[in-house]
Amino acid sequence: MIRVVLVDDQALFRAGIRMLVASQPDLEVVGEAGDGQEALQVVRATRPDVVMMDIRMPVMDGLTATALILEEPDPPRIVMLTTFDLDEAAARAIRQGASGFLLKDADPEFLLAAIRTVHSGSSVIAASATRELFAHFAAPEQVPVPPSYLDLTEREKEIFALAARGLSNAEIAAREFLSEATVKTHISRILTKLALRDRVQLVVFAFEQGLN
Repeated sequence: MIRVVLVDDQALFRAGIRMLVASQPDLEVVGEAGDGQEALQVVRATRPDVVMMDIRMPVMDGLTATALILEEPDPPRIVMLTTFDLDEAAARAIRQGASGFLLKDADPEFLLAAIRTVHSGSSVIAASATRELFAHFAAPEQVPVPPSYLDLTEREKEIFALAARGLSNAEIAAREFLSEATVKTHISRILTKLALRDRVQLVVFAFEQGLN
């Protein structure tokens, strides 16, 4: 079972998501919270796999709660819930380590798929969407390229550059005349060397280092 915590200040919205999640044999809601402060307590008590986190809430907003939860040992995956497609707050949350964001009016099937996707270790939104999101808002001041990037092979740097532009494994494979399995292996090694969780974090890394 994939254990889910719902965090939103609208009880009616939480109730709808809870009913949707409860209808699935592999998902269960193990806790709810109406603000970020309460979310911290619920997450510590229930140890969920995935947290669906609203961005704008009273007492403590979703951004602050996300940052604090991700500092905990073995934190859950966090998906931000937002009303806006291009949301600066969502960009900040992803930079902090969230696994992506969902629009609150997303199709139910998409929301369920998102929970399963992040639980499996992937990100909710495509790298290309992440790139668009970060390009829309001013990137933070660039910091020096870490030594870990210099440890990449020339081939890995080529794959990194294409992935940072939002290309999928299939698109990189076609462009570089490689198999998708080979590209997947390269991406996995790149993420390991750079200590990144997923392709979304790779795009964030590229923007912050000025490597996009």
